[in-house]
Amino acid sequence: MPKLIEDARHRASAPSHDGEGASPRPAEPSRERCRARAKTLLTILAALVLAPLTVVVGMGIPGNGYYLSGTLIVLFAIVPFFVAFEGRRPTAREIAVVAVLTALAVAARAAFVWVPHFKPMAAIIMIAGIAAGPQTGFLVGSVAALASNFIFGQGPWTPWQMLAFGVVGLVAGLLADARVFPRANLSWPRRIALAVTGFVLIVGLAGPILDTSTFFYLSTAPTPELAATVYLAGLPVNAIHGAATALTLLVVANPLLDQLDRVRVKYGLLNRSR
Repeated sequence: MPKLIEDARHRASAPSHDGEGASPRPAEPSRERCRARAKTLLTILAALVLAPLTVVVGMGIPGNGYYLSGTLIVLFAIVPFFVAFEGRRPTAREIAVVAVLTALAVAARAAFVWVPHFKPMAAIIMIAGIAAGPQTGFLVGSVAALASNFIFGQGPWTPWQMLAFGVVGLVAGLLADARVFPRANLSWPRRIALAVTGFVLIVGLAGPILDTSTFFYLSTAPTPELAATVYLAGLPVNAIHGAATALTLLVVANPLLDQLDRVRVKYGLLNRSR
């Protein structure tokens, strides 16, 4: 009995965590988030200021100065995503998952090097965006384009490829956030809709971005006739690329999304990316 009374007194004298005596929670995580957001906003503001200045400087460079300025503007668009990802301090496990998804995307592109224009890489990038959110989808797409070019060759087209594939992952993540596509257990109608979406994203978005790079790279004096020629010549290539993306999504989207869903449930990962 004295023991019970002593325990009751001890509990009564202990500081409460729900009432007025609750110890204040550390404000450091909130401050870190504010600093990360401020850093990202400053990066975006710097990109918005530098973009028109780059255009003006590029107009004064003879030859393909506009191509140089266009490439720099693409880089300005990519940098804020990397700054935002770094600013939220991802865990080692989260970085490992992102690295694995990036490696799968690179392997998907390298595995079909012997088939012209057949690149399933965009499908893996879309799956990454659906599973982990638009920011991580953009990161996986841009890094996969950069890393795979160590196999296929780096050049002034690399930033354009980073932007094109990054945007594919970004849009896929936004569609998942809008609940157009679930993060796991896709039904057959949803799989077909996802495959069609992949085809449209390649033919209507990523492909034209890459064709724009080709247009700037080939021309010293841009004309509407040359633009029409480049974009029409790129249409069959983009169609093959889009078909590869759609076919890959039909085959591997559900199994891979289910595995990523298990990782999210078991380790609590991929939620912070959203």
